[in-house]
Amino acid sequence: MDKKDLNGNENLENNGTPEEELNTTENTNEVNEVEVVAAEEPVNTTKEDSVPVMNKVGSNNNTTPPAPPVTPKGNKGWMIASVVLAAALIIVLIKPPFQKDDSSTAVASVNGTNITKEQLYDKLIEAGGESTLQAMITTELVDQEAKKANVTVTDEDINAELEDLKAQFGGEAAFNAALQQSSMTVDDLKKQMPLQVKLRKILEPQVTITDQEIKDYYEANKATFNEEEQVRASHILVETKEEADAILKQLKDGADFAELAKEKSSDTGSKANGGDLDFFKRGDMVAEFSDVAFKLKVGETSGAVKSDYGYHIIKVTDHKDAKNYTLEEKKDEIKKTLVSQKVSTLSTTWLSDTTAKAKITNSLTDAKKEATASPEPSASAEAGTESAK
Repeated sequence: MDKKDLNGNENLENNGTPEEELNTTENTNEVNEVEVVAAEEPVNTTKEDSVPVMNKVGSNNNTTPPAPPVTPKGNKGWMIASVVLAAALIIVLIKPPFQKDDSSTAVASVNGTNITKEQLYDKLIEAGGESTLQAMITTELVDQEAKKANVTVTDEDINAELEDLKAQFGGEAAFNAALQQSSMTVDDLKKQMPLQVKLRKILEPQVTITDQEIKDYYEANKATFNEEEQVRASHILVETKEEADAILKQLKDGADFAELAKEKSSDTGSKANGGDLDFFKRGDMVAEFSDVAFKLKVGETSGAVKSDYGYHIIKVTDHKDAKNYTLEEKKDEIKKTLVSQKVSTLSTTWLSDTTAKAKITNSLTDAKKEATASPEPSASAEAGTESAK
């Protein structure tokens, strides 16, 4: 239903946390990275196609869940992963599908004009061959260093990493929304995770976190650890008070709230779930809705509540008190965050230093470097040679 503008008008009232997707960038070592960042204020994406009554950050009026704000709680931006630009590109880089004697073989034709395998290969290289090959080189380099350090990656490591990411996004719904906006699946992410897990395991032993650092972080971020009061409620939304009064009479006579919501509610986002809206904070809802919901006790049902979107019948099903967390309660979480931050700082330097020490050949870039290192003789140099004659 109805989280202020959960699909329609939220953009009119949203104070505007910029939306970004999980994205791929290139670091200083020309290594493609996938930055998976956690949401500071995760988006509740479980109410798709809901009537625009609520105002959840990042909502919009379509069936694609919104991206969460990108301020990371756990600083997961350090995570490095090889990026698959295209399956065909990976294949031709590893094992070109043709040899010299069949490079002219046609893979397509247009009005009798052939497009050859060689032309296809050249275009694939041009489209992203250098960055993809560099990512593959980095993956191999990390694999070798992980083997030296006796670092392995298990299914448990991958699953733990996924659960950590979900927690930092604020829940599975926001995590899945970010994946969807990036056109990724959980399986896609799992394929990229071994590299970042290895890198983390290699670097974590080099990280030290002091009690003072943990305390300083807590004091600087205390407000973000606190939780507001929340309620969980279901509702039935109709257009007129007469409809609402008729439903209230049915409820008084013993009708099931969830069944009536499925049958009568105009909120397409919640009616299939029996009107359930999950937990929400006071500011998530329009004022008329919140004022009533936060006064009801668990199990109580409201009368007809008017808002700009119609008439609501609200039933509160659960409640969470506001909570202010102590340093001791958040100590482990803060330590984990600080470790991730330091690993982030170390990772770029480590990759750069390790790459510099390795013996690496790269046919796609070496030729360019040689050309740059051997410029044409200058006019003055030529003149000097002529004088010597």
